[in-house]
Amino acid sequence: MRIYDITLPVHPDLPTWPGDPPIVVERFVKMEDGAPNNVTRIAMCAHTGTHVDAQRHFLGGDVETVDQISLKTLTGRVYVLNLPDEDLITAKVLEKAEIPPRTRRLIFKTRNSALWGEAAALPAHAFKENFVAISPDGAEFLVERGVKLVGVDYLSVATYDDPVPTHEILLKAGIVIIEGLNLSEVSQGRYSLYCLPLKLAGADGAPARAILIGV
Repeated sequence: MRIYDITLPVHPDLPTWPGDPPIVVERFVKMEDGAPNNVTRIAMCAHTGTHVDAQRHFLGGDVETVDQISLKTLTGRVYVLNLPDEDLITAKVLEKAEIPPRTRRLIFKTRNSALWGEAAALPAHAFKENFVAISPDGAEFLVERGVKLVGVDYLSVATYDDPVPTHEILLKAGIVIIEGLNLSEVSQGRYSLYCLPLKLAGADGAPARAILIGV
């Protein structure tokens, strides 16, 4: 059994969505200053690094928040689909891909993963606007296929220039979105997924720890 940690490490140099607040991870109590222990404070957007999007992120009204997402959706069998040569994941691309029947959780590995490097110890590249994402018609395809969870290897499931339609299509259909996965060491195939977002009451999203276990 092999365990893959597909979570990005959170640190001040981690790329963030333009306009989001900077990441703060700092010790404000220090033993070297004479304190009896070390204590760290953190400050960041809920959509930092590896994180889960809830319906409230792009939908109004009485919709699901991140603390209400079922753990049954966030854990279980998943298929990792490698699309190394695509610039946009469209319905046409997905029609040609060999997605196993009855796949309910689907994670996309693209050229984005190369940005994180092996183990993503300290990713420090600047935010990339031309990352690979899912088009609106690709999102519709996933809804029609009965997918319940979608994961991607950059900070958004949708394109930088037009992020709303893809998010709305997936979230309206009740599809859980995981963004910011590091798949640089993961091959195409079946795995068991365990993704646990922080239980932030009433929030539109939350950072998460995500792992894959080879099956």
